[in-house]
Amino acid sequence: MLYHLLAPLAKQHIFFNLFNYLTFRAAGAVVTALLLAFLWGPAIIRRLRERNVGQVIRAEGPASHHAKRGTPTMGGLIVILATVVPTLLWARLDSRYVVVAVLAMLWAGAIGFIDDYLKIVRGKSQGLVARWKLIGQVTFGVALGVALILWPLAPDLPPTSTQLPVFKYILLVLPPPLYLLFVTVVVTGSSNAVNLTDGLDGLAAGLTAILAGTFAAFAYVFGRIDWTRYLFVYFLPGSQELTIFCGALAGAALGFLWFNAHPAQVFMGDTGSLAIGGAMGAVAIMLKAEFLLLIAGGVFAAEAVSVMLQVWVYRWHKRRSGKEYADAHRVFRMAPLHHHFEKLGWAEPQVVTRFYILGVMCAAIALATLKVR
Repeated sequence: MLYHLLAPLAKQHIFFNLFNYLTFRAAGAVVTALLLAFLWGPAIIRRLRERNVGQVIRAEGPASHHAKRGTPTMGGLIVILATVVPTLLWARLDSRYVVVAVLAMLWAGAIGFIDDYLKIVRGKSQGLVARWKLIGQVTFGVALGVALILWPLAPDLPPTSTQLPVFKYILLVLPPPLYLLFVTVVVTGSSNAVNLTDGLDGLAAGLTAILAGTFAAFAYVFGRIDWTRYLFVYFLPGSQELTIFCGALAGAALGFLWFNAHPAQVFMGDTGSLAIGGAMGAVAIMLKAEFLLLIAGGVFAAEAVSVMLQVWVYRWHKRRSGKEYADAHRVFRMAPLHHHFEKLGWAEPQVVTRFYILGVMCAAIALATLKVR
């Protein structure tokens, strides 16, 4: 909005020329997101507490978590508002990249909000039935895939393609039906991976800031023809506007972390985790960087894989023996992965800090692939 209102005034005063610079607008989005999270956070937390929107703790979860029962949840509203508002303020609103990213966050956030509402406000312990949650995610994934095929964001590249990291100018081109499946898996997998990671104070928020900051760099690089030529990656005209969205998300996550750090005053709930995962999945798809999302979001991926592996082994053993498996047959002491380390005796802040370190390492490896070509 500010770009459309103030950039044309550059002819009258040189100050307004700043709004033509992407880096200035991206920095403005980060700062705005932080300030909005700091300003709105206490009010939203207070309102959630007044309405008794408290976290439900699983009986089978770690014993140390039972003290968290009743902590306000649905705090993901802070993240969504502090991401969407700065994006609308600082980004170009005629950018389809920005429009899709915002829609992805709002769509996935709405699914999470319904789940949290049914679980906490209506007292339904399971929240939104998993089948309906999955249908909502798949619907958006298919819609996004169809839209990208019919109206490509990068006309010079095959619409059903993605870039492969490490290799220069190598595209993996998929048949349209397979591409729709691929897009759906990325969006759904990313959304659920963040949701599974959101189990310790500050864990998902801190990792989100790292991942969003990394993709802000990718968006900036892929949207500059000089940088893409130097690094041997494909040029995606207009994609640099996603730098603003990713910067706003990173700022919003850091602002939320202020209240979510141990001991947490608020949890993001499915409202925030599904919104973040859905948005990052959509961003990666638009940048044709789905494999970079897997690398940079390695901790999120590990959390999701730990659950899938635990469930698969459980079902395999039960099918094979007809009995519930004992602890000796478990891959992890508890899934997702962060609970496994808690069961090993790691303190919650210790798990979170070490996962942050791994998140930074994954981000560094992903950034390094730009040069290793």
